[in-house]
Amino acid sequence: MLTIKEIAEMAKVSRTTVSRVLNESGYVSEEARKRVLEVVEKTGYVPSQQAQSLRTKKTKVIGVVIPKLGTETAGRIVYGINDVLSERGYQILLTSTNLQTQKEIDYLRLLKSRQVDGIILIATNTNEELITEIKQLHLPFVAIGQDIPGVSSVTYDDFLAAKSITQLLIQRGRKSIAFIGVDEADQAVGLMRKQGYMDAIEEANLTICSEWMTKANFDIPSGYKAMAKIMNQTSESRRPDAVFCVTERIAIGAMQFLKEHGYQIPSQFSIAGIGASDISKYVEPALTTMDYENEVAGKEAAKFLLDQLEKNENIQKKVILNGRLIERNSI
Repeated sequence: MLTIKEIAEMAKVSRTTVSRVLNESGYVSEEARKRVLEVVEKTGYVPSQQAQSLRTKKTKVIGVVIPKLGTETAGRIVYGINDVLSERGYQILLTSTNLQTQKEIDYLRLLKSRQVDGIILIATNTNEELITEIKQLHLPFVAIGQDIPGVSSVTYDDFLAAKSITQLLIQRGRKSIAFIGVDEADQAVGLMRKQGYMDAIEEANLTICSEWMTKANFDIPSGYKAMAKIMNQTSESRRPDAVFCVTERIAIGAMQFLKEHGYQIPSQFSIAGIGASDISKYVEPALTTMDYENEVAGKEAAKFLLDQLEKNENIQKKVILNGRLIERNSI
């Protein structure tokens, strides 16, 4: 394996010059830079990552914490993050909490111990313990999905998205709209989407019935069970004629229950969610949804992190992304 000393001898430059070329730091004449790069290309030389880390005090690794593996939302966000970071020579170290709140804190500590240069967290809560842990990291940090005090963040307008979808259901003539949410410890998905739904119902002077409101756990089976609970605990004369679900997977589960029990969608019952995953296009009927363009969120978060890493910017940056309403056959 070649060393920097040998590369320097072949290029007829100093080791310092080779180091500057490889690390893109310090002044090097164009002639010297060209000679070094020609030798590197000819020999196929690959710098030692460990040696580079010792010199620059950087690992060129970014920790990314996601709520769950296998979901299209997380996959699209990570794609956006990697698209930006890879261009700057960074790699991703990916961890998944499997929707366990304590795991968010555990993985932040783990990633710091692995000496990552920064962390991007797709957050599911804003509790005090998490905020305290983030402050103690002393690392470049960006949150996605939750507006966490004191750090840069990329969030979505969850209130407006939920309100817009509920208003669309109302415009389509639905008067008794049920709601399936998630735990309100999740400020964005649990609380803001519920408030958007309730605001639209109240503005239209419609009834908010407690029997039509329940919670699920972000997956299809829990959406099925939640819809069953709503329909089974209300008499036939008081059952809803539509349901807004805070995620698509919940909505797909709810749709499955309704179809199995003879409800015609959308003639008898309308349904909508948030997410715009591929599966929402292929369920029957295709699901009305809100597309958050998650790749954009990932790219914005990566840019915020790079500003902290490479420009030493300590300014908290926050951006709120709007969704794109996609009306399909389920309403």
